[in-house]
Amino acid sequence: MFANFDFDVIQRSWVYLFQTGMVFTLKLTGLAMVGGTVIGTLLAMMRLSSIKPISLVATAYVNLIRSVPLVLVIFWFYFLVPYIGAWVIGASEPVSVGAFSSSLITFILFEAAYYCEIMRAGIQSIPRGQVWAGQALGMNYWQTMAHIVLPQAFRNMIPVLLTQTIVLFQDVSLVYVLSITDFVGAASKIAQRDGRLVEMYLFVAVVYFVLCFGLSLLVKKLQQRVAIIR
Repeated sequence: MFANFDFDVIQRSWVYLFQTGMVFTLKLTGLAMVGGTVIGTLLAMMRLSSIKPISLVATAYVNLIRSVPLVLVIFWFYFLVPYIGAWVIGASEPVSVGAFSSSLITFILFEAAYYCEIMRAGIQSIPRGQVWAGQALGMNYWQTMAHIVLPQAFRNMIPVLLTQTIVLFQDVSLVYVLSITDFVGAASKIAQRDGRLVEMYLFVAVVYFVLCFGLSLLVKKLQQRVAIIR
């Protein structure tokens, strides 16, 4: 099977793969993680709200997003967002969004649903007595969440948030369907150009395995360090 395996194509192209493809993948992963965490935290607080309409809207959004394949959401935003933008601003032509912006919006809104459930579990893990103590000190709801609940919830959820980010890192490879040059897309271009699909896709698989497995081990160690003993 490996008699004709060409290691030279990997040696010639690995710099391009990492400088172009991996940089894009890490950039999109980082931005989507930050945006998804912020929106996901807001969604979690909305889901836990005692105001029924707010809670129902957040719940409906989370359930809808988690019930739809990510690749389908990517196509939705790529093809529909320009028309939605034109409708919002009253333009006669579709708004030019671009593949990167469309992908970033997609991943932020998609991952927000998953980060929401992680944050909701983290918030609910904080004893209600601490909320009552904050209220007894004269804090309102937002002050109690900002100064008492969320810092502890983030600490409890750091390992799970990072695990979800590893999943996000893997999912970014789906932007390949939009012909974006992420790590997989860059490897695909070289594979098609040189006729070396086995070598390039095997190299990509090994890189993803090493990175994700290594990060998983780090998350496991971090979980042991940040765990709050009760």
